[in-house]
Amino acid sequence: MRLLKLTLLTLVALMMALPAQGRKRPNYEITLKIDGGTDTMMMLGYYYGRSNKVVDTAFRDKRGRFVFSSTTDTLPEGLFFFANSKGHYVEFVVYHERPFFEFETQQKEWMENMKVKGSAQNDFFFAFHREEGVLSSELMRQEMLMDSADYALFYRKQMRRLDSLKTAYVERDTSMFLSKMMVATKDVPPPLVDANGDTLTDVQRRDYYLAHYFDHVALDDNAMVNTPRKVFYDRVMEFYDDVLRYAPPQIIIKYMDPMLDRSKKAPNVFQYLLVSLTQKYLQSKVMVYDEIYVHLVQKYYATEDNWWTSPSSIEKEALRASKWERLLVGREAPELILYDTLHVPHSLHAMPYKWKLLIFWSPNCGHCKHAIPEVYRVFEKYQQEYNLCAFTILSDPDDKTRKEWKEFMAERQMNSIHWLSLDGGEANVDWHDIYDVQTTPQIYLIDENNVIQAKKLGETSIESVLTAICGNK
Repeated sequence: MRLLKLTLLTLVALMMALPAQGRKRPNYEITLKIDGGTDTMMMLGYYYGRSNKVVDTAFRDKRGRFVFSSTTDTLPEGLFFFANSKGHYVEFVVYHERPFFEFETQQKEWMENMKVKGSAQNDFFFAFHREEGVLSSELMRQEMLMDSADYALFYRKQMRRLDSLKTAYVERDTSMFLSKMMVATKDVPPPLVDANGDTLTDVQRRDYYLAHYFDHVALDDNAMVNTPRKVFYDRVMEFYDDVLRYAPPQIIIKYMDPMLDRSKKAPNVFQYLLVSLTQKYLQSKVMVYDEIYVHLVQKYYATEDNWWTSPSSIEKEALRASKWERLLVGREAPELILYDTLHVPHSLHAMPYKWKLLIFWSPNCGHCKHAIPEVYRVFEKYQQEYNLCAFTILSDPDDKTRKEWKEFMAERQMNSIHWLSLDGGEANVDWHDIYDVQTTPQIYLIDENNVIQAKKLGETSIESVLTAICGNK
């Protein structure tokens, strides 16, 4: 009889532990309670690159809690935040733990009063911020009491204490996500001597710095992309915008490839880096950086599992990269044969000049109306000195535009015999496609061997480019 009772009790316990019929267990359930709070709605979000995303909202229930839960959606790992409609927010961590957390705090000072259940990561996170808050509060208090000189000394002292606090927490547990974020913002100082004790030159130290710049950034961890921009995005872009500013494309590619290859272990990081860098160099106004865009597309889009985009998008990028590859600085300009206003044919390659400007433009283009007269002025100024000609093509060849084109040139006395005005309606090739003419004006500088020496020229840069290149050869 006793055995039967135990069996029945066990069965009842098992049945109570099972989810209700038809009810799925949530993928996450995070609750927030703010004692003394008046908010009726709260948002849940996380950081992503240089922005942030709101993924859920909750309304305060009868117990004063905000409950975020979903049976369909999942949460990525990274740094999250609760935020109200007034912009008040508090951060927390989702990392290597099942996101079933309970948070409770006071209306006054959300961060300092936060308590958490079910998360060692957040225990660590809030413990640090409470200690950091003490240092910050003391800094603010002394700013009101001290004169500027004394406060400057006190400020430096507090910053050293804050650095020591960060170091202590990192050393306490490097597996915590807070530790990974704090480490990611640290530079890797180059050594003064090598392994043999020999003094490194400035060039060697810079090479070391470039090669080890990302040593502290966990590029192989998907959670890194879901951090505030100063932790990940700014760190990455600083490398390309500042550290490698003005570097030739070969050097940028040399250090870019190891970074991207390392990030392949974290698909979300790889995706973010590849897309961001591809767009950066697609839109770059630096003429030689087209080579970087071509490299990224041909090396990574054509060969990697780009799960985030469609085959048609990849094909589009590959097609554009193949066009740009033919138009890189240092490549031979594709031959063009077009007719002038008297229907006389002219060959770009056969033009007997030391330097040639290849210009695509239209009087229908608002920018062209301002830019082309200025380009013509510079052209006339240097035509004789540099043995220069202009091979200019009407990019909208229809009857109405042809009339406007001729009137535009006549009004501005653009009548130099060395400035060839050619109708784009009939040519040996589809120059729109060959030269990838999507916008106008487009201006190339080509030498006597028909090699592209400069591109992406504008009315503000053409004179300096001509004097720098043509004046030194």
